[in-house]
Order: sequence, then structure tokens, then C-alpha cells
Amino acid sequence: MTTEITAYEKVKLARSSTRATTADYIKGVTDKFIELHGDRRFGDDSAVIGGIGTICGMPITVIGTEKGHDMGERMARKFGCASPEGYRKALRLVKQAEKFSRPVLFFVDIQGANPGAGAEERGIAEAIAENLYEFGAVKTPMLTIVIGEGGSGGALALSVADEIWMLENAYYSVIAPESCASILFKEPSRASEVAEYLKMTAPDLNGFGVVERIIGEPSDFTDDNAVAKFMSDLKVQIAEKFAQLKKTSVKKLVARRYDKYRRIGKYTEL
Repeated sequence: MTTEITAYEKVKLARSSTRATTADYIKGVTDKFIELHGDRRFGDDSAVIGGIGTICGMPITVIGTEKGHDMGERMARKFGCASPEGYRKALRLVKQAEKFSRPVLFFVDIQGANPGAGAEERGIAEAIAENLYEFGAVKTPMLTIVIGEGGSGGALALSVADEIWMLENAYYSVIAPESCASILFKEPSRASEVAEYLKMTAPDLNGFGVVERIIGEPSDFTDDNAVAKFMSDLKVQIAEKFAQLKKTSVKKLVARRYDKYRRIGKYTEL
């Protein structure tokens, strides 16, 4: 898109039901895909898709949060709000990928992790924290692409990677603008104003060094030809990045990932 739009307009675009979801990206960028289920502890989380595929002939592990498109799909997918078993499934598949030296590709589209009582009882915070800890030291290349919403710890748990890419109209933030406006001003209606303060868009985060690449996206995700071209181009970019990362020694790969997140968390007084 060439027309300049506000941060909150991008948030609304990121939430559009016509936008491509993780399942669409898996179909568009992988040549073959076999879905794997379960965390081997409690059950399977329908909000998280994970499995093994190939991209330009390269075996990879793919994991992402899935919202669905229509109301029936969204209810079945729990609106993409991952539960503890979803994050533990992701960890299981990442460890499996590490064992077989397969690169890992994450797709993130989540407003936030499941806030329900059941998720709390099963340790949602611990599951997110474990992923943050474990992914930092995984000895295989990892790439995260924020394709829509990137909300809070729910997104961060799949975003400890060697690089983070964002679609141009996605967002990535510690909190949704409506929630932030409710907390700070007691006025959810000020969400559009707060969205500017949060610096949650791809250009903002690229400027801060949080995101390495901004991906141009189709102006209309219902245009099959435009989406097919977009997916084809993205597939090549992903394959090239993994080929580059695979040339890096494991020791250097892990050290660079660690340094990346240390820099992001650095506090400097004005």
C-alpha cells in the first residue's frame, strides 16, 4: 500500500477476517506439509498449527497461531488465543527440529494468549516463560513473521528467533491500544490516539532494531493472483534467509540471537 495510514488503521487491517492466516501461509509457502499434534502432556491446541514441511526443497518446521476466517472457524480455533498446550506443542516441535537440524519458521497472528481460568490452571505464564528461555539457545536457525496481530506475551512466546519480519500492516505490541487506553485514560475510545504512542507498527519497530524486515503486502487479500504472487515471493525470501543462516556456525548463531535480545532490552536514560 502506498497511501499513508495511521497506526490504528493498521491495527484494524491486521484484524481483518479477509487477511491471510497461518494456514494460508503454510499452503502458500511450503511445498509439502504434515501437521503434528499434541504437547505430550495435556492435549492439542487448535489455536496453534505445527508440523513439518519443505520450502524450495529444504525441510523445515513450521509453527503458527491460527485464527480462522469465518465465525465457525474462529470459534474452533479459539480466535487464535493459544493455550499452554499450544506453547508446549511449539516447544516440542522446536526441540525436534533442533535434533534434526531443521530451520524453524514461526507465523504470529494473536491478540494475546488465552486468558481463561483453564489456561491459568495449566500454567500459561510458565509455558510462555519456558519458550522464551528455551528458544534463546536452540541450535538451529529460527525466523518469525508477524502476519497480523502480535499481541503481548502470546506473540513473544513464538518470537525469540534469529530475525523477526513483519507485514507492513501488522502490529507487534505489549498491549492492544484499546486495553492501553482503558488503563491509562479509562477511555477505550482513545485507542487511535494511544496506538500512535505505543510505536507498534512495522516502521517503528524496524527503526528500533526489533524487526529486521518489513514485508510489502497485497492491497487486497481476496485477490487470488496478487496473493499467489506475494506468497511465491515470500517463499523465495524465506528460503534464501534460511540458506544464509544455515551457513552460520551454531555457536555464532546462538550468540547473535542472545545479543539481539540483550540489545532490545537495554535501558538508556534520556
